Amino acid sequence: MKRYRELFSIPNVWVLVLACFPARVAYGMVSLAIFFKVEQSTQSISIAGLAIGLNAAAGSMTAGIRGSIMDKFGQAWPLRIMVPGYAALAVALNVSHSKTQMLVLAFVMGLSAPPINLSIRPLWKIVVPDNFLRTAYAVDTAIMSAAGVVGPVIATSLALSSHPGLPLNACAILMLIGGGSLAITKVSRSWIPEKKAANHIPLWRHKPLQLLMIEGCFIGFGWGVFDVAVPAFTTIEKVPHLTAWIFTAMGVSNIVGGLLAGLVSKRTSSLRAMRRTYLVWFLVSIPIAFTYPGWSMIIAGAFLGLVGGAIQVFYWEVMEAIRPQGSPTAMMGWLWTVEGTLMSMGSVAGGVISEKISPSFALAITTTSIGIGYIILGIGKKLLAPADRIPTDEEDLAAMEDNSPTTR
Repeated sequence: MKRYRELFSIPNVWVLVLACFPARVAYGMVSLAIFFKVEQSTQSISIAGLAIGLNAAAGSMTAGIRGSIMDKFGQAWPLRIMVPGYAALAVALNVSHSKTQMLVLAFVMGLSAPPINLSIRPLWKIVVPDNFLRTAYAVDTAIMSAAGVVGPVIATSLALSSHPGLPLNACAILMLIGGGSLAITKVSRSWIPEKKAANHIPLWRHKPLQLLMIEGCFIGFGWGVFDVAVPAFTTIEKVPHLTAWIFTAMGVSNIVGGLLAGLVSKRTSSLRAMRRTYLVWFLVSIPIAFTYPGWSMIIAGAFLGLVGGAIQVFYWEVMEAIRPQGSPTAMMGWLWTVEGTLMSMGSVAGGVISEKISPSFALAITTTSIGIGYIILGIGKKLLAPADRIPTDEEDLAAMEDNSPTTR
């Protein structure tokens, strides 16, 4: 834990962690908050599911555009417009009772969602030296995972309370607190977008990004299937309450996995670490298709979350190494556009497959998708070669010296 104590002794680390956490909890709540609002207003689970799908699809479609706006204009004014706008839309959805109106507002909320997670990632580079980036990314992954665990619990508890309209209002308040805090921090305000290289080409023509997009198609689809197959399985077997246990186990182990990845020696390149972890991820995903809703699925899900949390840290490092200059936010945004869109399609497919064939078959699709993703990265590993190098001691020292004191 010495590594983490050293990280949190660096000025502004606590600022980034605490400032964005409420907004991340809001994102962890929003899907269930929309679901419960629409379901309670229309008495229709299918319409509530459609509202969530529209919100997720819209968020995916515009992630790259919103990231590009950040890379061009900085973070201050885009966040100051998007954050209150998103909060206002959440409140408007909460007071709406028209089916059409609620579906439209859910869709527009997705289109205009503030890119909180995309904004945080480039800020770590100006807060910590390069030799602490892996540990910083691990902490960031753990914070996202923690918000993903806490958010659904809060949304469900509020929706089932005597004031069922609270979840969306809470989302609005948490977004205002977290997004607003991030927008006014000195770190965010002083972040200057990188200038594009002289030989800049559009991101979608960047070969390494194309490779990650292809891999993201399979991972997005596979996880979309998984997210529906698990609750479908528990519902079919008449143990729906176990859904929360399974996803909570995954979320908690995801946090642990991310933190463990942050302790991996910097003498292991990010690409090598990611490919090794990816293989383990595939192997631990195999048993999930043979489990039954209960302890077997909870344990299998925990292992899946543990390795998934670790791989996210190395994945961020690889993206940072291979991205074109001037695209720290847009790179992740366009990846999420592709991955999130396929995830929405996977969610639809997961429901049909679980109902018409079997949830176990749907879970096997997730394992297959991870395996295909590993093969794709293996075939195209030469394109990711910039991520397969280890910084020299001189570069580490230079990184520490270049760490801007103006953001402290």
